[in-house]
Amino acid sequence: MVQRPFKVLGIQQIAIGGTDKTKLQTLWVDMLGLEVTGTFRSERENVDEDICALGRGPFKVEVDLMQPLDPDKKPAVHTTPLNHVGLWIDDLPTAVQWLTAQGVRFAPGGIRKGAAGFDICFLHPKSNEEFPIAGEGVLIELVQAPSEVVAAFAQFATQ
Repeated sequence: MVQRPFKVLGIQQIAIGGTDKTKLQTLWVDMLGLEVTGTFRSERENVDEDICALGRGPFKVEVDLMQPLDPDKKPAVHTTPLNHVGLWIDDLPTAVQWLTAQGVRFAPGGIRKGAAGFDICFLHPKSNEEFPIAGEGVLIELVQAPSEVVAAFAQFATQ
């Protein structure tokens, strides 16, 4: 295999879906103490979400609590309770180019701004004939790490 020209630095987020995000808030915010740091609502993505935080600084993990705007429309953010896992990537365009060349299937939409303001894209949960490598049932978000996160992970790796 060709050497990978990018690094997965760490977990950027997990996204949890349900039909009623107030039930998710009861556990994650009220019981476990996560802080709500923002909200995101998108007709295109069929989502109403609260963006929560676990940890601090460059090692903060985002926990998105999501419900669909319309439970009968796609994407169905509530049908898989663990909706997706987000990974910090040091060089997202290079990662997308290389992974595509290796046969990894990406979900439609390409690289775009995500709910938290970072450039993102998604690996498709299912492979196909053209792209035989996928998430095997798990949607995976690749997130461009900002320079301070890249530097913090580099420093952490050398300790």
